[in-house]
Amino acid sequence: MKTSPTLTLTFILLLAVLCIAAVPAQASAPANITTSFERTVTDDSGATVTIHGEPQRIVSLAPANTEILFALGLGDRIVGVTDYCDYPPEAKTKPSIGGYSTVSVENVIAQKPDLIVASYGNGAELVDQLKKLNMTVVSLNPENVSGILNDITLVGTATGADDNATALVNSLNSRIQNTEQNVSAATTRPKVAHIIWNDPIYVSGNGTFQDELIRMAGGTNAFADKQGWTNVGIEDFIAADPDVLIVNSGTGMGGTEDSIAQYFDNDTRFANVAAIRNHRVYVIDSDVVDRAGPRIVDALEIFAQDIHPAGAETPVATSSQGAPGFETVPALCALAIGLLVAVRWMR
Repeated sequence: MKTSPTLTLTFILLLAVLCIAAVPAQASAPANITTSFERTVTDDSGATVTIHGEPQRIVSLAPANTEILFALGLGDRIVGVTDYCDYPPEAKTKPSIGGYSTVSVENVIAQKPDLIVASYGNGAELVDQLKKLNMTVVSLNPENVSGILNDITLVGTATGADDNATALVNSLNSRIQNTEQNVSAATTRPKVAHIIWNDPIYVSGNGTFQDELIRMAGGTNAFADKQGWTNVGIEDFIAADPDVLIVNSGTGMGGTEDSIAQYFDNDTRFANVAAIRNHRVYVIDSDVVDRAGPRIVDALEIFAQDIHPAGAETPVATSSQGAPGFETVPALCALAIGLLVAVRWMR
C-alpha cells in the first residue's frame, strides 16, 4: 500500500512537532527574561521581602544556604559564597565574599547580586547594612528539621525554583518517614550522646537539631536535661552512661577525622561507660550533621543506622536536579517514531 507524498510529509512534520513540544519550556526562553516574575516571601527573621525579577545573581552567606541553592539546581546562578562553603565541590569554585561571620560587604557589592541569602549567624547588623544599600536579602534561621524543609520551599519560591523545591522536600519527607517507620518497631530507645568536641566535652542538648535527630532515629538523648549546645564535666558524662556515642569528625575543629572518637576510646576514665565498653562509638561528618540544609536527612539516616543497626535501611540517594517534565521526552519521541515507522510500513 502506498501513501501520497503529502501524507508522508504530514507525518514527518508531526514527528518534529512532538519532539519539540517535549523539550522543557525553559529551554526555549533565555533564563534572564524575568520581567513578569515577582514574589513576596516572609523570611525567618519575620521580614517581608519582595523579589522583583527572577534572581540570576545570588550570593550565599552560609554553607547551609549554599547547599540548599545547589540542591535546587541553582548552582549556575550563584556568584558568591563564604570561605566555608565547600559542598558540593563546585561551591569551592565560586568567588569568596569572606567568612561566615566576617562577610566583606565590599566583596558582596562587587558581585552585583539581585538576591542575597543570609543566615542568623551573619548578624542582624550585616543584614541591615545590606538592606540599606538596597540589596534584596532573605534571612534563614530554621529551628528544627521542619524548619529546614520550610526554608527549602522558601528559597524555591524566592528564586523561581518552585518545582525543584517541591520535589526535593517531598523526597526528603519520604526518607524521613521511611526512617521513622524502620525504627518504630524497636523495643528499646538507647541513651545517645551526640558529641561536638572533647576538650571540653560539648554535647547537643535539648532544643538542638541533633536532639531532634536522636529522637526521630529511635533514641533518647542522654543529655536532654541540658539546653542547647553545652559543655559537660567528665564526671557528669560518666554518670550519664550513654549507650551510644555519635561523635563529630574532628576535622571541623582542626583535629583528624576520628580524633574525638579516639579520645573517648583511649581514655581509661571512660572504660566503664556503656558505649565505650560495648564498642558503640560512631563518627559522623560534622558538616552533614551540623548544617541546616538538605543533608540533615542524611544525618538522620546515619543516626538511625548507628542507634538501631538492625532496623535501619541503607539510604537511597535521590535527586531533584532534573527539569520538571523532562521525563516525558522519551515517551513522546517514542510515539512520534512509532508514527514514522507506521508511515514507512504503509508505503
